[in-house]
Amino acid sequence: MPRKPKESPAQELRRRVLEAVRAVPPGQVAGYGEISRRAGYPGRARLVARILSAGDEPGLPWHRVLRSDGRIAFPPGSAGFDEQVQRLRAEGVRVESGRVRGQRAAPTLDQILWAPPD
Repeated sequence: MPRKPKESPAQELRRRVLEAVRAVPPGQVAGYGEISRRAGYPGRARLVARILSAGDEPGLPWHRVLRSDGRIAFPPGSAGFDEQVQRLRAEGVRVESGRVRGQRAAPTLDQILWAPPD
């Protein structure tokens, strides 16, 4: 039985980022930085954006990934912006003026460990 060729570091990174994006459930959103942390590459938010900008992965729920402040990264009025708003609203996500409302980003480990109790 032939062995599967080993992934390069770049292929592994891409695969892990795409898996993290696929893991965001419908009706939820995540920031680029959060996706990079979930994939095991903290601090690589721009790389996540670059991977998603390729747009070569069919069925990928790219529309669930936003800037850290909840804003859509596409320029307002662009085709990408309009499509992302439409997809998010179809999943029940509240979008106002290009920003998702009513959802918080998942806390980082530091926030979990060091934040004061509610």
